[in-house]
Amino acid sequence: MLKSFRYLFLPLSFFYGIIIWIRNKLFDKNYLKSSSFNFPIICVGNLAVGGTGKTPMVEYLLRFLKNDYATATISRGYKRKTKGYGLANENTTTLDIGDEPMQFHLKFPDVSVAVGEERLEAIPQLLHDRPKTQVIILDDAFQHRQVNAGLNILLTDYTNLYTRDFLLPAGDLRDIKKSAARAQIIIVTKCKHNLSKEERDLIVQELKPASHQQVFFTEILYNNPYHLFTKKEALISHSEDILLVCGIANPKPLNDFLTAHVQTYDMLRYPDHHIFDSGDLAEIKKEFNKITCSNKIILTTEKDGVRLKKFENELKELPVYVLPIQHSFMFNGAKIFSDTVREFIESFDNCR
Repeated sequence: MLKSFRYLFLPLSFFYGIIIWIRNKLFDKNYLKSSSFNFPIICVGNLAVGGTGKTPMVEYLLRFLKNDYATATISRGYKRKTKGYGLANENTTTLDIGDEPMQFHLKFPDVSVAVGEERLEAIPQLLHDRPKTQVIILDDAFQHRQVNAGLNILLTDYTNLYTRDFLLPAGDLRDIKKSAARAQIIIVTKCKHNLSKEERDLIVQELKPASHQQVFFTEILYNNPYHLFTKKEALISHSEDILLVCGIANPKPLNDFLTAHVQTYDMLRYPDHHIFDSGDLAEIKKEFNKITCSNKIILTTEKDGVRLKKFENELKELPVYVLPIQHSFMFNGAKIFSDTVREFIESFDNCR
């Protein structure tokens, strides 16, 4: 639903929609070229700006594919200080490749992690650098039509389905709703835990999937937090006071989780992909020291944790913990989803 003031931008959304429609038609009619690869390429994306859970979905795929296939991922590398194609190595920093690719690199050291604004150029460069690669996952590339991925996974937030949204700037959509037809898999993310089969069926009816499309539903699972530097796990106690340091697009699910599990918490909120500086560090320490309870911790997300690591000398003595999340498929959809992905990969000769 639109916030009242955003109705003022509907005329701009109309003109934006015309531009996107023309662009898509040019690709559909081959006036603008899409390139296909005889190679398994999986695209994870959405129609909207903001957090629909793309990063944990890429991680979900990496987690179950990396043991059976030589797996790689390519991201844009948002807010990195470099340009063009880059392949992560042991000396790579967040400033080199961006926070989300760095998160993949740290969590999955056996996965090839590359960045590149132009995926069409990055794919062959990655295959040249890692010739044994068997599958590539494109992160946040659904709108990049220069590459025609073999398997498109489209995510939409349960609380803001693309069917109920509007184009920018009145709404959050960066692509027209009809573009959802390009996806083979649609996943409704961040669902409430007690989502009923009846509501699930109503959402499926609203999405109106085509015969070639499968619809899945996931909820967010929060795992035990771990110390940012020592990696030691801990449990969140109801008696703890928490300072939440958060720079993600949609913190509401995290807020809901903490509200249900702790008595009180304070939050320092920063813009999505915020690059922390010494002023932010001083603010974090100041707010943490204001908490009078002796049982207190600083809690942050994995993406924020990657960007805070550079302050290890300043933060290593503080109880800074990271709260990891992952998708959990509902209605027994996990096996069907994984089988679908594997069948797609196995349809290529290089993966049999």
